[in-house]
Amino acid sequence: MPIQNQNNSLIIKQLVNDIKKKFIVFFIDIANVVNYQNSVFKNIFTNTFEFNEFLKQCYQIGNKSVGLISITGIIIGLVLTIQSRPPLVDFGAIGMLPGMVAISIIREMGPVITALICAGKIGSSMGAELGSMRVTEQIDAMEVSNTNPINFLIVPRVLAATIMIPILTLYADVIGIFGSWLGVNIKDNVSITLFIHQAFNNVDFIDLVPALIKSFFFGAVIGLVGCYKGFHAGRGTESVGIAANSAVVTSSLLLIIVDLIAVQITDLL
Repeated sequence: MPIQNQNNSLIIKQLVNDIKKKFIVFFIDIANVVNYQNSVFKNIFTNTFEFNEFLKQCYQIGNKSVGLISITGIIIGLVLTIQSRPPLVDFGAIGMLPGMVAISIIREMGPVITALICAGKIGSSMGAELGSMRVTEQIDAMEVSNTNPINFLIVPRVLAATIMIPILTLYADVIGIFGSWLGVNIKDNVSITLFIHQAFNNVDFIDLVPALIKSFFFGAVIGLVGCYKGFHAGRGTESVGIAANSAVVTSSLLLIIVDLIAVQITDLL
């Protein structure tokens, strides 16, 4: 019995030590995140802004995501239309289909789906790129040569993501509504002029503005998380994959949380 009690006490001590270590790591991570965000926001308002790098990142994020966003937007419009049509036909409210789909795409589906796709494509790219630079000691070389890596590597990426995600969201909304028109014409024959009139006749200004505002926050989250995971990657080569994967998972989770908060705020308006 004494031996059994001694073993139990050792297990409890080990468990307590593990919990303490996890709490210490958690608070260290919070401190690193706060310090990282302060550094990024301070460097945004400096006179040494890398405009050429900013334009390059806008091209990387925006132009190279158009194809994927186009396919996704058309599929969203088609799926929403095909699934929503039968219940509306049963209730004799088929004329409400364009407006319902347009509001669904503009207010929720367009911004969220676009942000999640960009989190997978752009967030992982940022994490892997900066992670590989950390592993190959390029970031260390910049710091030694008195070059600010935050200003050159992170600020342009964060600003580019913050600006380009809303633009991609608007583009996804347009393509999604076009996909909805294609879905309607599978069984009906509706002109695109009539469809657009019916769609936007039910869309108010208040439907567009909150969705556009939260898409700016989506872009900032993707840029900040992707750059943070890559910039603070480990030294081993496997840390590049870990940084890319962690950037996607963390940014996707934060996007859902930000969307939940934005929906609650919009509901109060």
